[in-house]
Amino acid sequence: MTRLLPRNLTGQIALLVALALFVAQAINFALLLRERRGFRDAQVIGPAVTRVVDAAERVRDGRFRPPREDRDGDHRPPRLRLQPTNPVDLSLEPRSDVEAAIRQAMAEANISAGQIVARLKPISPTDPRFARMSAIRAERIRRLGAELLIAVELPGRGWVTLITGWPRGERELIWRLIAQTLILYAIILVPVLWVGHRVARPLRQLATAARDFNPAGAHRPVVEQGPGDVRAVIGAYNSLSARVTAMLDEKDQMLGAIGHDLRTPLAALRVRIESVEDEEDRARMADTIDEMNSTLDDILSLARLGRPSEPATETDLDALIDAVVDDFRDLGAPVEYQDGQRLILRIRPSLMRRAVRNLIENAVKYGHGAEVRLLADAGRIRIEVADRGPGIPSDQIAAVFDPFTRLDPSRNRGTGGVGLGLTLARAIVREAGGDITLVNRDGGGLSATITLPLR
Repeated sequence: MTRLLPRNLTGQIALLVALALFVAQAINFALLLRERRGFRDAQVIGPAVTRVVDAAERVRDGRFRPPREDRDGDHRPPRLRLQPTNPVDLSLEPRSDVEAAIRQAMAEANISAGQIVARLKPISPTDPRFARMSAIRAERIRRLGAELLIAVELPGRGWVTLITGWPRGERELIWRLIAQTLILYAIILVPVLWVGHRVARPLRQLATAARDFNPAGAHRPVVEQGPGDVRAVIGAYNSLSARVTAMLDEKDQMLGAIGHDLRTPLAALRVRIESVEDEEDRARMADTIDEMNSTLDDILSLARLGRPSEPATETDLDALIDAVVDDFRDLGAPVEYQDGQRLILRIRPSLMRRAVRNLIENAVKYGHGAEVRLLADAGRIRIEVADRGPGIPSDQIAAVFDPFTRLDPSRNRGTGGVGLGLTLARAIVREAGGDITLVNRDGGGLSATITLPLR
């Protein structure tokens, strides 16, 4: 049911107003119908019952006289008559309420009555009687729309019949209310839709700006338009985005200063360890300094990832992966890569190269080798890096992406690193619109897959 409801603000406002109008018109219809029925009872049914009962009393007492129309020789059929048989067509629409009212009135007047018939007969616009009437009377009868035909059987005396006008039924009232409702919808919903559109358009622009907010790009404030409350929200967003951008700029400056301040003493230490006579101690110190530099690079890269200075360019992924694999082969690492198809993707090449290098480095360290593949299917590009190492316990696969997380004993301190490789790789891939998944391989080992949208 909720799928059928409008999801935008304008549609919901219009639906609410339409439902409110419908309920109001339904109440209005019920009141008018009640008023119409009350009027009909007071002005039509009541007088008709009174005339029939009065005529039946006069027939019973022998005082019934033909109506004046007959005595004056008028050729119009009399509206109240005494006839030997029932002249009313029983196939016409019955009115049981009128029949019940007449029977009750006859019983109260202590008049014996047999069959009572009340039927509605539509008035045809071409009825020949209109030719013998004045124009005013003919038009009045046409507006009525129908006649009420009543016939009451008086046992042994005949049938008292009455013809009287009947106001138009509820059907015309319904059509009139439908027309009124449509007019109200046109008068009210059009301004409501205009106001809703005036409110929703700047809100949609605000939502788009918030969704597309990029700290690395230039700050572009959203145009403040619409009602006052909406303009206030847009102004608050513009102020917030400006403060966020300023804070990130300040953070980048601080990180740059931290990196510079830390690398300077590390470089000085690297020079000083050359004076250490013990070759083994000197090598260990150099490895420690290199590890500190590598860790510092990872931390700064991860912190600056949301605002990379490198622009996105059209990059051949096959050539990028091949270059990374060649670097590992030059160091003697057992890395296999079968040249894949040429796939061009708009990415930040240096960052993506680092993500692929981190995955291959993990496979070499912990799996003693890497098998790299580049595949494309179903609108996606997959870079698979597999090894034959110990793998990762299934309940800890999600945890290895957390910063500074290392798994023991397979991820021991002797392999180096502080647990930022997978964190940085996933952040790089997600910034490019993709993701990284880890799956244990059948027969042992781990498969790390970078999935990127093919666009």
